[in-house]
Amino acid sequence: MRATYEPASLAEYFFLCIAAHHTTVATFVPTDVDAKIRGLIWQRSADSAELHAMCEFALGWADWELAPVSRRFLGAGLRLRDTVSGHNGEWLSVVAGAHGRFLNRGDGEAAERTGDAIDAELQREAATFLGAFREPGREIEALLLAASLTHNLGDLDQGISFWEGRASIYEGSKQRFGRLAHENREPYGGTFQTAARLYRDAMASEGHRHYPLRPVKCLRQSADLLLPQGPFLDDWGARVGTHDLLSTDDRAEILDALVKGCKKVPNQVGYFRAMVGFAEASSKNFASAADRLHASSKKELKHLHKQLSVNRQSFEASMRKRVQTLRATLPVR
Repeated sequence: MRATYEPASLAEYFFLCIAAHHTTVATFVPTDVDAKIRGLIWQRSADSAELHAMCEFALGWADWELAPVSRRFLGAGLRLRDTVSGHNGEWLSVVAGAHGRFLNRGDGEAAERTGDAIDAELQREAATFLGAFREPGREIEALLLAASLTHNLGDLDQGISFWEGRASIYEGSKQRFGRLAHENREPYGGTFQTAARLYRDAMASEGHRHYPLRPVKCLRQSADLLLPQGPFLDDWGARVGTHDLLSTDDRAEILDALVKGCKKVPNQVGYFRAMVGFAEASSKNFASAADRLHASSKKELKHLHKQLSVNRQSFEASMRKRVQTLRATLPVR
């Protein structure tokens, strides 16, 4: 008989959803609870004590560590609040759900607290991006940050989309936090506009959900194999090519998914970089894996010779150039 779990309260269910989301959102098989934690659970609760307990939990999420569950973050610290990653966008969207609910209920103190928390996080991310964007030698970091910030603003907009009731009660917060990667150019000195432009120019093709890699179960054996932020996947490819937990059949399955992914996901380059890293780390293991591919994938792999001939230094130099060009032509306040 299959065991079932019944949460004791709506707040407990919210806590469970946050935990599930935190541990899976940067993995190959994320948990689909976004709508619940951004809006639906907030809307369902009418109990003040319960809403405040949920808010405390959501704010405290910023102290959770990322290293055990993600490789897609930048920063020297371990906690969410000390790093920049897609997890920060998830956090923003959930706190936005709280902020809108408190505005709707007329709870001014809680609305101010959550609004200040959102503002502090946006200020921190903007400053982090500007530091990398302005400094020569940090171009790759600036690209990765631009992608994270732009996705995070999309998540924030999703949280705002759940606000219901009279539009006038949300007007100030929407002007403060909404559409910052789009037409809302004034807040935060326009920094998010710069990040969004860099993302669109250089990184948008890497913002897909990696569906080709989701069925590959051998990648779920260790946090070592979690996918970092694309398109800079050379090191990850090298890890795939040499990791002790992976057999030749495993590597063949991963290589097959990468080859097919190059065809399924237009304009992405991260999978090419993963294969380059794999081949450079162990040409023997790469050849063995390639030998085990199905005929169609073997044929497709041969057609990728041009993309796989670009070495890491040349690829990253071309990506740095995009940042340098924008930095030279775009005034940053």
